[in-house]
Amino acid sequence: MFGGNTLRKKITLDPPKILVLGFATIILLGAILLTTPIATLDGKGLSFLAALFTATSATCVTGLVVVDTGTTFTMFGQLVILSLIQVGGLGFMTFSTLFAFLLGKKISLKERILLQESLNNLSMEGIVRLAKRILIFTAIIELSGAVLLAIRFSFDMPIKRAIYYGIFHSISAFNNAGFDLMGEFSSLTRYVEDPIVSLTICALITLGGIGFIVMNELFEFRKVKRLSLHTKIVLMTSLILVVGGAILTFLLELSNEKTLKPLSFSGKVLASIFQSVTNRTAGFNTLNISDLTHSTLLLTIFLMFIGASPGSTGGGIKTTTFTTLLGAVWSQIRGKEDVIFYRQRVVYETIYKALTVTISALFLVMIITMLLTVTEQGKDFLMILFEATSAFGTVGLSMGLTPELSPIGRCLIIFTMFAGRVGPLTIAFAVTIRRNPDAFRYPKGKIMIG
Repeated sequence: MFGGNTLRKKITLDPPKILVLGFATIILLGAILLTTPIATLDGKGLSFLAALFTATSATCVTGLVVVDTGTTFTMFGQLVILSLIQVGGLGFMTFSTLFAFLLGKKISLKERILLQESLNNLSMEGIVRLAKRILIFTAIIELSGAVLLAIRFSFDMPIKRAIYYGIFHSISAFNNAGFDLMGEFSSLTRYVEDPIVSLTICALITLGGIGFIVMNELFEFRKVKRLSLHTKIVLMTSLILVVGGAILTFLLELSNEKTLKPLSFSGKVLASIFQSVTNRTAGFNTLNISDLTHSTLLLTIFLMFIGASPGSTGGGIKTTTFTTLLGAVWSQIRGKEDVIFYRQRVVYETIYKALTVTISALFLVMIITMLLTVTEQGKDFLMILFEATSAFGTVGLSMGLTPELSPIGRCLIIFTMFAGRVGPLTIAFAVTIRRNPDAFRYPKGKIMIG
């Protein structure tokens, strides 16, 4: 009896471990399916490493690819990728909740805790209702996007293919995945001046990137007539980053013969907006990334590192983390002790967590970049830094390095995409033993800073 209880305690997994193992299991199953002969057009299947890279990129909604999705995979292979994108974007716990609903099962306390951890929600209250709404929001938004895209694509291809392309790209865009079926690694460059495709994809990316918690609050705004501090910061930061990024991209690329200069004025504006939005972990592009100026590439790296918002389908350190750190810096400069947003004080635990997330992310990107400079010798440093940041931010934009990565380089990017989607802190919590808070506090020590 005692031994049984001990064993039960040993095999009990906390939420971070379950999330890490859950994502890893989904990736492995996807990789196995992509190695089967029916997954590729040549009937040979992918090598395991290429399949693992593709499955990781899809599940972690990144979009980096070592083979072209549209010309390599059969419909079966593409549907495997699409399924991984949908599960990875919403989180496997959300889908587990869906199956529980369909089977009429009750959601246990442990499952509610996992849902809270998966959705990065502050409270467990109403978490099941939120999961239901997430599924409804997703279905409505993806269906709307699919219809608009299918109508536009029907002018360029047979109606059946247009419908399929509409569905695929709508799901990929809403989940900020960046996978496309256009062929030859071209993404959406042929639609650079097309307002329907560009604006529909931008809307899908934005809705997927603001987070389901924000989406739910906006839905309930008519009744409660108020927004939480979290939602206000997400909306404010997202708007500033998108508008600022679009303006800077427009100015920096205006004279570039390979990007904006040949386009009409409306095309220049549309392409600048699209580029700014897609930098926020989406991975689609209407401009050739390798043709951008160095200044725009550095801007892109900065935006990719920040990424989307908490509880969304995107990656990065998140908008709220970035704004919290800026608020702390501004308060320090002004000699203020508290960080204030909208007349509300941010607790110190939040500031510490924001700092921890950012430093962890910086270390990860820098270490992976350094290792890639060793494994991918001869490649441009900016290209390598861009690739590492894109993988961490689960963005999927590339300057063309991904298909040329060495086997070790692919493994490094696989790990980076996984860490970017699950979160460095979640992985750290999963592999370490978290002890109870100390019963005493050490005396204060002073360190000189600056």
